[in-house]
Amino acid sequence: MARAFILVMDSFGIGSADDAVRYGDTGSNTLGHIAAACATGSTGEKRRRSGPLHLPVLAGLGLGKAAEAASGLAPPGLATETISGLWGYAAEISRGKDTPSGHWEIAGYPVPFDWGYFPATIPCFPPDLIAAIVKEAGLPGVLGEKHASGTEIIAELGAESVRTGKPICYTSADSVLQIAAHEEAFGLERLLDLCRIARRHVDALNIGRVIARPFVGDEATGFSRTANRRDFAVPPPADTLLDAVEKARRTTITIGKIGDIFAHRGTGENIKGPDNDALIDRTLEAMKRLPEGGFLFANYVDFDTLYGHRRDIPGYAAALEAFDRRLPEILARLNPDDLLIITADHGCDPSWRGTDHTREFVPVLARLGGRRGSVGRRETFADMAASVAEHLGLAWRGAGQSFL
Repeated sequence: MARAFILVMDSFGIGSADDAVRYGDTGSNTLGHIAAACATGSTGEKRRRSGPLHLPVLAGLGLGKAAEAASGLAPPGLATETISGLWGYAAEISRGKDTPSGHWEIAGYPVPFDWGYFPATIPCFPPDLIAAIVKEAGLPGVLGEKHASGTEIIAELGAESVRTGKPICYTSADSVLQIAAHEEAFGLERLLDLCRIARRHVDALNIGRVIARPFVGDEATGFSRTANRRDFAVPPPADTLLDAVEKARRTTITIGKIGDIFAHRGTGENIKGPDNDALIDRTLEAMKRLPEGGFLFANYVDFDTLYGHRRDIPGYAAALEAFDRRLPEILARLNPDDLLIITADHGCDPSWRGTDHTREFVPVLARLGGRRGSVGRRETFADMAASVAEHLGLAWRGAGQSFL
């Protein structure tokens, strides 16, 4: 019996979507703009990399062709004569360009509703919401209460947070309440408990996630976020591919923040790691023991959090090249009848204005035995769930059409 794998390169968009104008993202192109910057030699700063973008394995799976089909432009450096898999691109129909929307749609549940968002005002949170959280958690108050970059706000308010015992609350263009606090001075478990409290209070506002953002350091040396991030998301309102796998009593292994994104429903064994490299290690280990009929769903978040949101083009390029160098290890672990899909959940163009996600098409790169060729444009990310369900022989009533 075959196995299936979906690997999500978090934020790796390949061209602005048809509806990008609604999000202010017309012209965004995460891959295209990174490749163009590399081709012009403008990514060599900080000695992280130099030269054209070099992704031979992804290009061999059809990335360059998928990107050209999606955007109309061939990314520099990704041309190849030989394609060793199935390739295409997908449009998102969920009403958002955030992490839960993208992942839920990949898993067969396009989000049909509008999330709740916090306005770009200071303070951005309703006073009664903050008052309720402060009272239940026994806090002296909170800091921040605005839209902000996570790294910038801990640099601005980290010392005051440690001194006063007040956590830092902030948001972004996503449907999210983020809470940062010092891992030692405030306490990691206390921060997680605070986020659980906040999760209950934002349910009525239809907020997708509450995210714990622990940090360490001091005023003299500076503050940095740790790998102990935790997302507290609402569960999908309907069944996803993960539920279908669970109901069929198959084995599921999820890597990275997949468990948090789906509120740990149907996510099986969840394995985390501090960075992309460690998460690839965990993926390889899990592939060794995933039984026939099993499903592995992984997220590699560094592209988004470390480079996309920070508008770091050379960092993003170097991370892509590092991922590409390790892809042969993953491909070597596939059995002949396994299905592998590599995709993304949204864009986060590091050349774009602001620090938010960008509404983009995503690549659909698949390996299944010796099959090769285009799967064309997929009208929803959910086609990937339908394809996995068909491959694993699962009963599927969710959205999407298989491309197999």
